Amino acid sequence: VPGFIDAHVHFPQQRMIAAPAKDLLDWLNRFAYPEEACYSDRDFAAAAADRFLSKLISHGTTSALAFSSVHKGAADCLFQAAERRGMCLITGKTMMDRNAPNSVLDTVETSARDSADLIAKWHQADRMRYAITVRFAVTSTEAQLQAAGELYRDYPNCLMHTHISESAGEIEIVKQLFPWSKDYTDVYDRFDLLGANSVFAHGIHLSERECQALHDAGSMVVHCPTSNNFLGSGLFDIGHLRAPERPVNVGVATDVAGGTSYSMLQTLGEAYKVAMLKGRKLTAYDGFYLATLGNARGLGMECDIGSLAQGTCADLVVLDPVATDVLAARNELSETLEDALFALMMLGDDRAVHAVYIKGQRQ
Repeated sequence: VPGFIDAHVHFPQQRMIAAPAKDLLDWLNRFAYPEEACYSDRDFAAAAADRFLSKLISHGTTSALAFSSVHKGAADCLFQAAERRGMCLITGKTMMDRNAPNSVLDTVETSARDSADLIAKWHQADRMRYAITVRFAVTSTEAQLQAAGELYRDYPNCLMHTHISESAGEIEIVKQLFPWSKDYTDVYDRFDLLGANSVFAHGIHLSERECQALHDAGSMVVHCPTSNNFLGSGLFDIGHLRAPERPVNVGVATDVAGGTSYSMLQTLGEAYKVAMLKGRKLTAYDGFYLATLGNARGLGMECDIGSLAQGTCADLVVLDPVATDVLAARNELSETLEDALFALMMLGDDRAVHAVYIKGQRQ
């Protein structure tokens, strides 16, 4: 099948995977921010970048949209590591100038300058693309959000990557910080951060008005089921987002390290369970589409990745439907391709990844 595309994953959070916390905001303060501060050390970041990409590849992921830390050097290291492997990678230094420890804060000026420098060096270099990266509205002043919007206007073929409507506590803080806003989505819209190249992680608690705005803008919302479940953030309603009268582009992602697995197969399995709890159905074909061509289309990269169409890069993953005893037993009753894929989606993990190819080269 086409190599998996992880549409939202955090490069600087590898060591804190499965770190328990009360909720999202507690988790960020206790674990994420202190760990991301380590990435100010370029040697540390370079070694972590190699480990991170090796983990993705071993789980069948050949392309990713990844959050980095606030540090310019960390994003540079991740780009370099991906370039050595020939991977398709989208990342950017994180912009955040308030409501976090000083060790992970920048300023309006430095965030704009560092982002522009990285865009000049890496955007569309080989298979690299740059994402203007706002952590979330809570950690950016209005001045920084305005600077991010100006970058997005100046570099319209870059992506814009952030979080939205992940937890109830987060949404309440956004209301307090931006009392003039209609809702969370309106904050980003006010600063020109909605667009066809905009990618918003989570979107669990979006209102009808917000869904319409995201549909009108052509933005993508990325479902992160293992993370949402682990942090107790809520149940994503894929049917609501994709309502036929105003469908929002939906992707799927691991969201490591809020997410608890690098495996897109396990991620799809959790997405299926969440859909069932919301009275929806996620078929195997729909799941595999989301993890490949669906994510590629949402990222505007379907001409390069996400399918086996002629002219696309030969990023492939070979899956073994009998990789484990449990899969082998289940496969004895599979009479259709869809059923075999469903078993992989529900029972598969990195053990089911037999081989991975990037640009036709086995990894």
